[in-house]
Amino acid sequence: MADKLLKRNEVPIEETWDLSLLYKNDEEMNKDLEKIKNIVGKIVDFKGRLNDPKSINDCLSLYEEYRILRDHVSNYVGLAIETDRTDSELLERNDRIDNIFNDLSASISFMDNEIARADEDVLKAAMSSSKSHEHYLKGVLRFKPHMLSDETENALTSLSQTLYASYDTYLTAKLADMKFPDFEVDGVKYPLGYSLFEDDYEYDSRTPVRRAAFRAFSEKLKDYRNVTAEAYNQCVRCEKSMSDLRGFDNVFESLLFDQEVTKDLYDRQIDLITAKLSVHMRKYARLIKKLYKLDKMTYADLKLPIDPDFSPKVTVKEAREYCVKGLSIMGPEYVKMVEEAFDNRWFDFANNEGKCTGGFCSSPYRKNSYILLSFNGRMSDVFTMAHELGHAGHFKACGEAQGVLDTDASTYFVEAPSTMNELLLAHYLIKTNDDPRFKRWVLANMVGNTYYHNFVTHLLEAAYQREVYKIMEDGGSVQADTLDEIFKNVLTKFWGEDVELTEGAELTWMRQPHYYMGLYSYTYSAGLTIATEVCERIEKEGMKAVNDWKKCLAMGGTVTPLEFAKNAGVDISTDAPLLHTIEIIGSYIDEICRLSEELGE
Repeated sequence: MADKLLKRNEVPIEETWDLSLLYKNDEEMNKDLEKIKNIVGKIVDFKGRLNDPKSINDCLSLYEEYRILRDHVSNYVGLAIETDRTDSELLERNDRIDNIFNDLSASISFMDNEIARADEDVLKAAMSSSKSHEHYLKGVLRFKPHMLSDETENALTSLSQTLYASYDTYLTAKLADMKFPDFEVDGVKYPLGYSLFEDDYEYDSRTPVRRAAFRAFSEKLKDYRNVTAEAYNQCVRCEKSMSDLRGFDNVFESLLFDQEVTKDLYDRQIDLITAKLSVHMRKYARLIKKLYKLDKMTYADLKLPIDPDFSPKVTVKEAREYCVKGLSIMGPEYVKMVEEAFDNRWFDFANNEGKCTGGFCSSPYRKNSYILLSFNGRMSDVFTMAHELGHAGHFKACGEAQGVLDTDASTYFVEAPSTMNELLLAHYLIKTNDDPRFKRWVLANMVGNTYYHNFVTHLLEAAYQREVYKIMEDGGSVQADTLDEIFKNVLTKFWGEDVELTEGAELTWMRQPHYYMGLYSYTYSAGLTIATEVCERIEKEGMKAVNDWKKCLAMGGTVTPLEFAKNAGVDISTDAPLLHTIEIIGSYIDEICRLSEELGE
């Protein structure tokens, strides 16, 4: 029987990230917490006085200090629980800090409303006299039609922890309460857990083990489907209520407001990929079935690598070398950041109980980034590292070039820098070896990891999510049976008769946290569309395109998605870039099929 998942305190320290780079200890963190309280007191002193350019800018300068320190403290306590949601002390500390920040936020909730009520000439003068506040003030004016009274804004801020508690409910059920039993195949017992299934068994070339793991995983999910459905129902009901309260025409307009894109761009991403990419992905599924000589192609088989015997285990040291060389085209400063990430423990590689699944990068303002993943020694892990380093490089560039109020990029393009790194890594690998089997392996990594993850997994989430919001917009609600049916219909529409949707496939809606983050899932394919087009530019134009891209990375939240893409040389006002990207994915699949025939498989 294989080893059980380790407890967090059993994990080797070198596999964990180093939060002491942010604060050496709680005492140091608490000093900043006291500074935050003092700053908030000074901001409150401006109440009733935000009616001249100097007062507005002086108040916003204090607000910048508040945002920076809050960002540091929130990351310090929040990142700790992401690695172990079974630790009650860490959870208690996080809740305590959240309560403090909730009260502080409520006390300064008057600020935007009061600024928005100032005379237009005053606001123009405030913008012209402070470049670092200009974009923020434009945002305040843009949101002005949706602002409520000071009293209502204060009440909503005070209630924010309660209003948005559904996400914490989801994570608690998933990471703390959900315990997976071992499963057995041919007399051998195997341990099971969320990350073990999603990062290991889904890719296991042993069909009996892989399918048994899927059954066991799905059976445990089913035990929690009603509470998970209720958590999600509460989330979307809250979003719908907030949309109505703030006077948006519909919940889609509300959720797309901060992204600064139209619903047409949102719908285009979902509809075109569902219609056009599905043809290519079904061909890819048929190839997997052929190569593995499967009796049938099931949903549990879709993550199988094209050539498992050619993909040896990768060590962290080897992964580092791949990332350094693969991303070297971005220049010496970028490579220096990559090396620092490995040298100074920006990564949390461990696979332990209570740890968040998947991967993410958090970048406290003008500090080092923190990257979470569960390292299993696969090439897919290297692509994940490159992906998250893309986020780190993006927000490092933003932090160095922009004030804290201008670092929040639109989620529409926030995944472009990360997916770009995956493409750069893949292109580097292809250039280093002419062997057809190696080339097929790299192309399969691009299709089976980069594009599958962003153009299939997250796209299907987005298509499902859109149907949920339509129901809410029409005054309905969603329960487990409804969510099962919606997701199954989305999968059926995409995969058709080429993939058998075995029992449990419909429960995939339970597995992703993105549903609690507004309309986020679709942006993965949007970002990768931009990245694919820019990567092609880099292949053709070299350093000119690289330098244009690096300039884009530093723009932060000062540009809209259309402007960001335009500066990178991509026109997303039309569907041409998306259609071209789908063609490229199709060409990769065609080449994988051709190489498989050449290799006699």
